[in-house]
Amino acid sequence: MTRSVRLPRVVAFAASPKRPARTRLLVEAVGAELTRLRRVDLRVYDLVDAGPGLGVSSRDELTLPAARLIDAIENADALIVGTPVYQGGYAGLFKHVFDLIEPARLAGMPVVLTATGGGLRHALVVEHALRPLFGFFASHIAPTSVYAGPDCLTAAAEADEALTLRINAAAAELSALIDVSRAAKAGAAA
Repeated sequence: MTRSVRLPRVVAFAASPKRPARTRLLVEAVGAELTRLRRVDLRVYDLVDAGPGLGVSSRDELTLPAARLIDAIENADALIVGTPVYQGGYAGLFKHVFDLIEPARLAGMPVVLTATGGGLRHALVVEHALRPLFGFFASHIAPTSVYAGPDCLTAAAEADEALTLRINAAAAELSALIDVSRAAKAGAAA
């Protein structure tokens, strides 16, 4: 008798306040490459999915759509996160979502970091803001992060060559981190 193995549950979250959005296209592109590399249960969310229910100060006050978003992030096996860059920093609501997350739920979780912005000056947000945030959670962050400026990714989700290489590398690294994470959980359960 063969035992069925649950596919890794991957949540791609874009802090996009509207649709369509380049940030969502970017996290979807990383997710698409990951699904090309391996079978996963990929779910894509953005701020629109939470509705206006994120404007609260505690988890007890979340509306059902917002609570579902938080629950999806906490119960994922891996994350692909993305934020638009505003004034040299990540989106405030992106940070607020992670303020509502129970830190222990992201410990050891594989994560790919992505961001979109208006120019090269915004590219360092990934390294100087997102990487420390997920370091706080003790997540396993893929070495390759993905930043897309305004000319790197079109509305048709077509990426330039350099961006495509980074997307492919980040997805491959996430796939490997998922394997490491699953092996560690299996070892801990044994």
